[in-house]
Amino acid sequence: MKISVIGSGYVGLVTGACLAEIGHEVVCTDNDAEKIKILEAGGMPIYEPGLEKVIPKVHKEGRLSFRSNPADAVTFGEAIFICVGTPPLPNGDADLSAIDHVARLIATEARSPKLVVEKSTVPAQTGQELKRALSVYGRKTGVTFRVASNPEFLREGTALGDFLHPDRIVVGVEDEIAEQQLKEIYRPVLERKFKCPVHASGCLDGPAPAWVVTTINSAELIKHASNSFLALKISYANMVADLAERLGADIGEVTRAMGLDPRIGPSFLSAGLGFGGFCLPKDLQAFVHLAERSGVDFSLLREAEKINKKRIDHFFEKMRGALWVVRGKQIGVLGLAFKPNTDDIRFSPAIELVNRLISEGARVCAFDPEAMDRARAILPEIQYAKTAYEAAQDAEALLIATEWPEFGKLDWERIRNAMARPLILDGRNLLSASKMKAEGFEYRSFGRQD
Repeated sequence: MKISVIGSGYVGLVTGACLAEIGHEVVCTDNDAEKIKILEAGGMPIYEPGLEKVIPKVHKEGRLSFRSNPADAVTFGEAIFICVGTPPLPNGDADLSAIDHVARLIATEARSPKLVVEKSTVPAQTGQELKRALSVYGRKTGVTFRVASNPEFLREGTALGDFLHPDRIVVGVEDEIAEQQLKEIYRPVLERKFKCPVHASGCLDGPAPAWVVTTINSAELIKHASNSFLALKISYANMVADLAERLGADIGEVTRAMGLDPRIGPSFLSAGLGFGGFCLPKDLQAFVHLAERSGVDFSLLREAEKINKKRIDHFFEKMRGALWVVRGKQIGVLGLAFKPNTDDIRFSPAIELVNRLISEGARVCAFDPEAMDRARAILPEIQYAKTAYEAAQDAEALLIATEWPEFGKLDWERIRNAMARPLILDGRNLLSASKMKAEGFEYRSFGRQD
C-alpha cells in the first residue's frame, strides 16, 4: 500500500521506516526542511538503535522516500499517518494546533479518498474534531475521508522492536472498511511475514499481537490511560522507596517480590529520580486536564505528578547531606538523556538536575553516550567530557542520572582514584551498594541504606 507519514520525529521516522521494512511504499515529510535534508543525505536526525540501518536499506530499495513539500505526501498516500507533535500548553492541555494544520493540509490537497490515521497521542474526542476539520476544509473538493485512531506504544530505545513485535495493535474505527485497510497495513506484523531487522539470529517465539478494534474515542483514551498508569506505578515505587529508607528496608528487594505477582508485574517499579521524556509527563498532564474538563476528579494522578516533581528535591537533600555545601564544588554527572538508548533530553530529570546544580553554584562536568550534542544547545555553560572517566576527574561527587548499561561496567577503581572525593550519588539505583562500599566509595541511592 502507498502510505504517507506526516511528521518525521521519533514516532514518524520509526513508523515510516518500519512500514517500509514490512513491504509498503512510504513517503515521510516534515515541516522542518533541515531534517528532511539530513535524511535525504543519509544522516539521522535522532538516535534510535537500529534506525540507522533500516532507513538507508529501505531508502535504497525504493520503499522509503522523503519529501520537503507536505502536499506531495498527501497526494501520494492512500493512507496518511499523522505523527506530529502535541506538546503541552502552559495549562497542561495538549497543543493540537499541528493536528489542525495537518487536517487543513490533507483536506485541501487530497484529490482521492484517504484513510487518515491519528498516530500522535491526542486527547479523547480529537478524532471527532479531526473529522469535522477535514469536512470543513475539504468541502470544495468532494473527497471522502475515513478517520481512524492507531495509538503508538513505542518506547524510545526499543522502538523498532516495539513496532514490529507489539503485544497489541489498537485501532479505533467507525466502519469495517477502515478496519480492513488498517489490518492490511499491519498484516505482515500480525502474521509475522517479514524479515526482522531487530533480531538478526531469529525472533523469539511468542504469541501473535492482539488485534484490538475499538471506537475512535476508546482508542484515544487507551493511550492516555496506559501512560498515566505507568507514571502512577513509578511514583508509587518512589514513595515505597522513601518509606523503605526510613524503615531500613531495601526497595530492590521489595519491588522484586512485588513484581513476581502477575497482577502487578515487574515493569515501571524502579525507584529513583522519577519519570521524564516527552510522553509520560505530557500525557499525564493532558489526561488530568481532560478528566477535569469532563467533570471527573483525577486527583490521584495529580498526586503522582506531584511525587515525581519532588524527586529532584529529595536527591538534592541527599547531596547536601553528603557534601554540606554544593557551591563551588566540582560535580560529575553521568547521563543527560531521560532514559538509556536514546538522545532525547525532553523533560529529562537529568537536565533538571544539572540546572539545579548550576543554580546552586556547582561546577559541572557531564557525560552521556548519545545526548551531549542536544544538551549543549540548552546547557552551554557546563563542561562536557569525552568519557565517564573524564567526568569523574577531580570531582567531589559523581552523580548517576541516567541508567546507561555501560555505566554499570566502568572501572570503579580507576574512577575512585580520579575523584577528589570518592562519593557516588546514584539517582537510578544502577549500582550495587555493597560493591561500591567494597570499592571504597561513599554511596547513596534511593530506598536503600547508605
